[in-house]
Amino acid sequence: MSKAFDLEAEVRDLAARRDITDAVHRYMRGLDRLDPVLQRSAFHNGAWVDCGLMAGPVDDFITFGQDMLATMETTHHMLGQVRIEVHDAERASGECYFRAWHGTRDESGKPGDLFIAGRYIDEYACNNGEWRIAKRLLITDWVKDDPADHSFYEANPTTNRGGRRGADFSQTRAWPR
Repeated sequence: MSKAFDLEAEVRDLAARRDITDAVHRYMRGLDRLDPVLQRSAFHNGAWVDCGLMAGPVDDFITFGQDMLATMETTHHMLGQVRIEVHDAERASGECYFRAWHGTRDESGKPGDLFIAGRYIDEYACNNGEWRIAKRLLITDWVKDDPADHSFYEANPTTNRGGRRGADFSQTRAWPR
């Protein structure tokens, strides 16, 4: 016997997945734009994060991550597949694949390309009608650290490049007249 279709339950499930995905996206954008407020908005109060380099309360993690990423020239975090399982009206879990590029410099000042790929294993909660991350553990699947080649930028100085701390075009939308 097939299960009866419940439109209201389906809409609740889809809305939960939408809101969870939006939290995951805010987290990634907050990393690359060095926007701690946006990054923090992905988490509930009392959330816990383990990124391998540190584990603890979300506010400690946000400070740690923002400080670490600020030492890099730029970063680019890309989400892959996101798998969400909604357990009930207040709990869900998920796994998000990611690949991150970090523009670095070595001790002599030479540019580098640090690539890290892995997965976020998440627990989500819906508190006061808002789905956010409650627990997050980062699994690193692979890392690649190479010298960088910036000759393209040198040959094309008018290339539009990403900015941080409110200076990115996507944040300013400062269109030329």
